[in-house]
Amino acid sequence: MGVNKSIKILGIETSCDDTSVAVLKDGEILSNLVANQKIHSDFGGVVPELASRAHQQNIIPTIHQSLALAKTELTDIDAIAYTNGPGLLGSLLVGSSFAKGLSLGLDKPLIAVNHMQAHILAHFILDNESIPTFPFLCLTVSGGHTQIVLVEDHLKMRVIGQTIDDAAGEAFDKSAKMLRLPYPGGPLIDKYAKLGNPEAFKFKTGKVEGLNFSFSGLKTNVLYFLKKQMAKDEQFIDKNLNDLCASIQKTIVDDLIKQLLKAAKKHKVKSLAIAGGVSANSELRTRLMNLESEGYTCHIPKFEYCTDNAAMIAIVGYYKFLSKDFSGINQVPNPRMKL
Repeated sequence: MGVNKSIKILGIETSCDDTSVAVLKDGEILSNLVANQKIHSDFGGVVPELASRAHQQNIIPTIHQSLALAKTELTDIDAIAYTNGPGLLGSLLVGSSFAKGLSLGLDKPLIAVNHMQAHILAHFILDNESIPTFPFLCLTVSGGHTQIVLVEDHLKMRVIGQTIDDAAGEAFDKSAKMLRLPYPGGPLIDKYAKLGNPEAFKFKTGKVEGLNFSFSGLKTNVLYFLKKQMAKDEQFIDKNLNDLCASIQKTIVDDLIKQLLKAAKKHKVKSLAIAGGVSANSELRTRLMNLESEGYTCHIPKFEYCTDNAAMIAIVGYYKFLSKDFSGINQVPNPRMKL
């Protein structure tokens, strides 16, 4: 795929509760701003209606700030890339509607982006420490998805394994809620796990065939274990929080790495990567890099490209622009879009 110079892409990401806008030039990020929605912490999870309203409030100032930081005018933009799914429908509608309005007003091409593809292509933003070579396997883990993807080219990839029920990120957050940790609890489990013994308690994930995952059983396992222990000692969680976090985290990461290695051997691929919100987990990052001692080449995106951000939307827009893969104004957001 030939690389044209001086292509500027405006990326818009509104799949969940973060409003993000980025400006990318030839694979280099000029700006990547994220407006967080802290209101959801009061409810223990994302409230879709509140999320879409906050996007409406945040999108215009975030675009203005991102363009100013990139020292770019709207007229300098070559195309507008936006998240078309998967995600919350109300949130997706805000970003897609705004992108379509810009496309019509500026007479610039419109590029619809799959959010999960964007997580994977975040590895190709130029300021990452390493960029994968094809083919590679990407373990994509977030609050809503857990997948193993065989990536053969920037725009050619297929899912070869995925969760049959809950995602790894959901398992982290739901376990954290049982441990009475505030939302979002996944990062807090990571924080307290560093102080605990991962062998203190034994938990199990579900057994599945092939390269798939199952995490719904883990939540049930943790729930009944805590109920049993709390019946004996009401202070059990407080007394054992670090060990509980470390043990839960080890159970999840063990399963993720085990299945990734199984996939690597089956498909004879030596290049491995992780992506998605859970790829910010320190234990998962460490365990992946440890695989380099077994002959694998491993890639981890910069921390700011792990969680939802518009830079990853813009990089997909860049490669789609090169392929002239543009979208129509009538394209409808798909909250359950598949990779």
